[in-house]
Amino acid sequence: MGDSQSAGARDGLERTSPPTARVMRLLDFLVAHPEERFGLAELSRRCEVSKPTCLGIVTELVAGGYLTREPKGKTYGLGPTLIPAGRAAQRALSAGPMVRAHLEELSGRFHAICTASAVVGDKIVVIEIVAPPGMRAPAKVGQVYPFAPPVGLMYLLWEPDEELDRWLAREPVLPVDLDRDHLRRVAADCRASGYLVEGMSPEMMRLHTMMAGAVARDLPADVRYLLGEMVSSLGERMYYGETLRDSAESHRVSLIAAPAFDADARQSLVLNMYVDREVTNAEIATLGSALSGVAERITAEAGGRDPFVSLRGK
Repeated sequence: MGDSQSAGARDGLERTSPPTARVMRLLDFLVAHPEERFGLAELSRRCEVSKPTCLGIVTELVAGGYLTREPKGKTYGLGPTLIPAGRAAQRALSAGPMVRAHLEELSGRFHAICTASAVVGDKIVVIEIVAPPGMRAPAKVGQVYPFAPPVGLMYLLWEPDEELDRWLAREPVLPVDLDRDHLRRVAADCRASGYLVEGMSPEMMRLHTMMAGAVARDLPADVRYLLGEMVSSLGERMYYGETLRDSAESHRVSLIAAPAFDADARQSLVLNMYVDREVTNAEIATLGSALSGVAERITAEAGGRDPFVSLRGK
């Protein structure tokens, strides 16, 4: 081996991992046959992995939920752990430079903080933030929040109704009583308009940020109860449809949110524009239209599909 080759090997530039390659062959094969199940002998033969090695691999993958094993026929297929992993990868790819470029244009146009976030597993993850000079963003990229009541409603407004029911059934971050009928009305209106308008005072925003933190469940029970009482009007703080149309007054708007969708017509991202001031109905319409327009372009560029587009006459 020449000097350059030796250096490359020492630096790990040409290092390979045959055990990892065998795991990849098994997963690639099953991903290519998602509707089928295979016994150990057939997996071993078709993936060119010895039967003892194959057994060790599939046993670990089953334990981790990456594969399932059907006891009666002793066959293997893809497992549930791959679902959030695949969605997370899809969101990461869609939240690349393309998303940041759109947020930068939107932020510069309205001099506002703009963010993109998504649900990954059982957490809400902040994926991208753009803030004008001198403005402090309310979160950081990579920051996570629990996806449980009352945190995360905007990630469900454009999802099937049964997803809202599953979220409401989760153990809450704080003890709150949410009106399901009211939340369904909010969802229906947001699906028709394409965006959510939310109004909170600066004090309430700070409280909500603290409440959403992972430490909320660690607070003393009486403190959690008091915080829950303070935020129990979650749905009421949202200005939506009828509230806006029936009032000519200005509204204290904290943020406007709009969804981007993946190829399965599911929410892949939620885009937020932080407003934090009094705005008129006309301004809300302008801001909401601009934000939902950006969400539509991100959806299109990522090969997604908006299932509610017909509600808006498009």
